[in-house]
Amino acid sequence: MTDNRIVLERIADALERLAPAAVQPTDWTSATAFVWDGQSARAVLKHDCVEIDRLRGIDKQKTAVCDNLARLKLGAAAHDMLLWGSRGMGKSALIRAAVASAQERHPGALTLVQIAPNSLDTLPLLIEDLAKQSGAFLLFVDDLGFDADHAQDNLALRSLLDGGLVSRPPNVRIAVSSNRRAIVARDADTNDLLHERDERDNALALADRFGLTLGFHPCDQSTFLEILHAYTDPLGLEVDAEEANAWAISRGSRSGRTAYQFAVELAGRAGLPL
Repeated sequence: MTDNRIVLERIADALERLAPAAVQPTDWTSATAFVWDGQSARAVLKHDCVEIDRLRGIDKQKTAVCDNLARLKLGAAAHDMLLWGSRGMGKSALIRAAVASAQERHPGALTLVQIAPNSLDTLPLLIEDLAKQSGAFLLFVDDLGFDADHAQDNLALRSLLDGGLVSRPPNVRIAVSSNRRAIVARDADTNDLLHERDERDNALALADRFGLTLGFHPCDQSTFLEILHAYTDPLGLEVDAEEANAWAISRGSRSGRTAYQFAVELAGRAGLPL
């Protein structure tokens, strides 16, 4: 009998060691940004982002996102947002910058929660917690895919946005970025997408659930230089337009990202931080 008890105690100890640690409650007032990993939220002590005034070439998108966040932080009706289009044109940067700007104007009114990959199916658990909190929360899903590998994430998000059993409180909204170039583009005559049927249907089923959809497109040469000067002018750096364009061409595109990278190159040559 004693031997059996010892064995059972050892099994219980082993199971206890294997069991995951209890999730600690999150203090949502301890930071302005968090990362949700599917089980717990990690506070981001330094919210790293570009100043919103430095984001150029996306004025309409910037106004739309800032206006929507202003509604959210004040407790008014606000949209879920889908930012789609070309890589490097400021989708993620705009979300972070707009949230930081809103937080600066109204401290404590809005919190950013970035959702880690492969954790979208746990959002109902997160939202249940956020519904009990004061203040507004923007859940950010960065670079969402629409291929077969992301089917489960898409279904989870579609259900949460519209049609699921879990209702979202008015203080929680979702922003998603996607590098898909034509997620909501329709042909004027056939009302059809410029993609294969299955992929089109999956994209539309999700895209239609967002109240605000914003496209980001490749920039032309003048816009590329405007974005570049937004970084270099405050540092007093001179820009050779020919060299800047050659830099962009060597990387295959003109975008906000390549403009920033060239600004880093110029600042580094001058021994300056950026």
